[in-house]
Amino acid sequence: MEERTADGVWLKRIAGCDKYKTGVIDGSACSSLCAKETLYFGKCLSTKPNNQMYLGIWGNLQGVIKCQMEEAAHLDFGTDPEPRKEVILFDKPTRGTTVEKFKEMVYGFFKAKLGEQGNLSELVNVILSFADGNRDGRVSLPEAKSAWALLQLDEFMLMVMLQGKEHTPKLMGFCGDLYVTERVEYTSLYGISLPWVIELLIPSGFRRSMDQWFTPSWPRKAKIAIGLLEFVEDIFHGPYGNFLMCDTSAKNLGYNDKYDLKMMDMRKIVPEMNLKEMIKDRPCESDMDCVYGTDCRTLCDQSKMRCTTEVIQPNLAKVCQLLKDYLLRGAPADIHEELEKQLYLCIALKVSANQMEMEHSLILNNLKTLLWKKISHTTDS
Repeated sequence: MEERTADGVWLKRIAGCDKYKTGVIDGSACSSLCAKETLYFGKCLSTKPNNQMYLGIWGNLQGVIKCQMEEAAHLDFGTDPEPRKEVILFDKPTRGTTVEKFKEMVYGFFKAKLGEQGNLSELVNVILSFADGNRDGRVSLPEAKSAWALLQLDEFMLMVMLQGKEHTPKLMGFCGDLYVTERVEYTSLYGISLPWVIELLIPSGFRRSMDQWFTPSWPRKAKIAIGLLEFVEDIFHGPYGNFLMCDTSAKNLGYNDKYDLKMMDMRKIVPEMNLKEMIKDRPCESDMDCVYGTDCRTLCDQSKMRCTTEVIQPNLAKVCQLLKDYLLRGAPADIHEELEKQLYLCIALKVSANQMEMEHSLILNNLKTLLWKKISHTTDS
């Protein structure tokens, strides 16, 4: 692998090949990455050093290799995850841990993250099946260490829960806390992505105009938007509880050559229970101190100078805010007025409103129906 890239030795280290060769970790991608050299790193896709992401070539398949160098199991408000501490990584489970004990560990982890959900045992079995990287019917200690490290990453945990859902990229394999997902052709909601250095030089108003120039045709935008609305349904009070989208940026969304939406970055989608626990009683002077990511906001209780736990905006309202300009530009004249009305009703949704769940379902279904009726007979969709 070193020959494939100038940074090969460093990449091999973050990939954990030294730990694989000494028997500390194992996984479905380890042999291909570290021994056979049939999986290797391609172009770097990262914009930040603590979120290493590369195009990957695995035999005749293309994927995305993610090496999230973050400290696990906590949320930092207003900051990006810090580089991981090697000293604590892959320290669990310890030698002598039985499979039953490991299942208890995973069950306890999910219970702490997601609360009392009726089907946590089923989720534990999904994790154990995934952890069995060589498909020999048993989970070895090195495989269990890899699975445990990966579970500390919210994105990986959510991807496992949503495997089989249309808008979640497929997990192709893992090694240590590195994992490989399917490659998505278009890596932004808009049709153009620029190097981050250039992004810094472009005024935000001009960038918004550029975004609108480089978009697919309106029927294709509508199909992508329907996919995003379906993803909101997937994580809204699903079988494992409610998840909150805390960064609804266009750069976190992509789509394939059939214009099916695919989530590109789910690191800022977190369990509601987990976020509430972390933000509870957080000291604050203003509402600005009660923000996680860019979009999960609660209020500052001025009488106690502590953050409240109820996030103000539901996922659907944030998604509709993102889709407003995207869908209204170029929308057919016969639905433009109704589409605008439904989008503004959606943006006005509040978590604290009476019958919020009923309103949420009604508005979401109205939007999907309006868009689908307009594009269902077009070749573009």
